[in-house]
Amino acid sequence: MTTSSPRVNPRNMVNSLAKGLRVLEAFSAERPEMTLSEVARAAGLDPGTTFRMLNTLNAFDYVERVEGTKSFRLGLRVTDLGFHAIARMDLRDVARPILRRLVNDVSEAASLGVLDHADILYVERVRAGVTRLGVDIRIGTTIPAYCSTIGLSILAFSTREVVDSVLAQKPRSQHRPQHDLSTADVEAMLKQVRKLGYASGESLISSGLRILAAPVLDEDGIAMAAISVAAPSFHASEEEFIGRSLEPLQHAAGQIARALRANGMAASNVA
Repeated sequence: MTTSSPRVNPRNMVNSLAKGLRVLEAFSAERPEMTLSEVARAAGLDPGTTFRMLNTLNAFDYVERVEGTKSFRLGLRVTDLGFHAIARMDLRDVARPILRRLVNDVSEAASLGVLDHADILYVERVRAGVTRLGVDIRIGTTIPAYCSTIGLSILAFSTREVVDSVLAQKPRSQHRPQHDLSTADVEAMLKQVRKLGYASGESLISSGLRILAAPVLDEDGIAMAAISVAAPSFHASEEEFIGRSLEPLQHAAGQIARALRANGMAASNVA
C-alpha cells in the first residue's frame, strides 16, 4: 500500500491523525473489507496501533464492522465527506480530470455534452494532441442531437416526451449529418443504444472518426448528460476500440453521475 507523502514538516503534524489516515487509505476497491491484521499490514502499522485506530474510527462511523465476521470496511461517513467536497466543485472541474484520464488511457479526445433543446452542447473537452479530428469540437460547440453519438446516448435514456420533443424541433447547430436520416433511422439507432447501454460507430458528421459514448444517468436511469471518447478510425477496428475503451468510459460516466447527484444537479441546469 502506497500512502500519500506528507507535504509539511513532520514536526508540525499530529502523528496519531496521520496514522488514522493511513488506516483509511488502506481500504480500496480491491480490498473493501479487511481484518485487523490485514489493515495493519496494508497501513504499515503495528496491530496494537491499528486496533486503537479502527476502534476510534468505528466510534465516529468512519469505518464499520462487517456483521458476522472479523472484518472492517469504510463507513458512510467517509462517503459523505467525499460528496461534500464534490458538491462544492463546478461540474467542469469534476469532469476535466476524469476526461483527461480517459484521453491518456484510451483515445485522442474525450468530451462531456448535455442536451440543449434539439442540440448537444459540449461543456467540456480534453484532447491528447494537436491533430485535428474531423469537426473542430470545442467547449460551446453544438451538434444536432439526432446525429451525435453523445446525443443518441442521451436520447436513448430519456423519457419518450423528451425524445419526441427533440425529434420535432429543428436543431440550431449548423452541422448536419453526411447523409439524411429519417425518424425511423434515428429510432432504430436509439433502440440499439438502449440494448447495448452505449452508442458507438463512425461519426455521422465527419469522416474517419470513431466515437464511443456512454450516458451519465440519474438515480432513475434517466440521462443527465453523456461522455464520449474519439479516435481516428485507422487506429483500431471498432471491436478493438470498444474492447479497450468501453469499461473505462462507463466507469468515468458513473463517477460524473455521482458528482452530479451530490451537487443536486440535473441535465437542465448543467449547461
